[in-house]
Amino acid sequence: MRYAAAIVLLGALAGCQPPPTDADLARGMAEEEAVTASEPIASPDFEGAVWALSPNVEGRIIYGIPGEAAQVALECVDAESQLPKLVITRLAPADEGAGAMLALVGNGHIGRLPVDATDMNGRSVWQGTHLAADSRWEPLAGPRKVTLTVPGAGMVTLNPSLAAWDMVARCRGDDPPPQIELPEPEASATAP
Repeated sequence: MRYAAAIVLLGALAGCQPPPTDADLARGMAEEEAVTASEPIASPDFEGAVWALSPNVEGRIIYGIPGEAAQVALECVDAESQLPKLVITRLAPADEGAGAMLALVGNGHIGRLPVDATDMNGRSVWQGTHLAADSRWEPLAGPRKVTLTVPGAGMVTLNPSLAAWDMVARCRGDDPPPQIELPEPEASATAP
């Protein structure tokens, strides 16, 4: 009986106390500086933008308005291997160490490709390398407009062209679409 009374008394006393909190844990802890991404950039205007051969890297094509900085680059690497790859670069500022998903939407397909902040000529840009056979490249398979988006890096509208699909098909070792005439580097967008 005394034992039961003691339990009832302890329960009553415990009922008078506020519940435990973690407020005490916050005291004395150094506040961590918030880490946030850079301000997003606006989607640029792409009226008159075209694919062109890169003046700096053989076998790479770049996309942009002639005479202005290129916005996108596409290149086939390891073409002679069993598993050729395509490198896509969104030539927009990327926060060091950041990762994102690049979305390609067009020609009846959607492809999402992981990209990372990659150092290119002393600046950090978005870049991803993926197998050429990957179906996520299918949005480039056709003559219609394609949009390319990286969160915070704006949306790039790729004007209708078979140039990117030609690059994908050749990298895969497939029969390419009809031959594409690309502007020479002097008349095209400038590349890093």
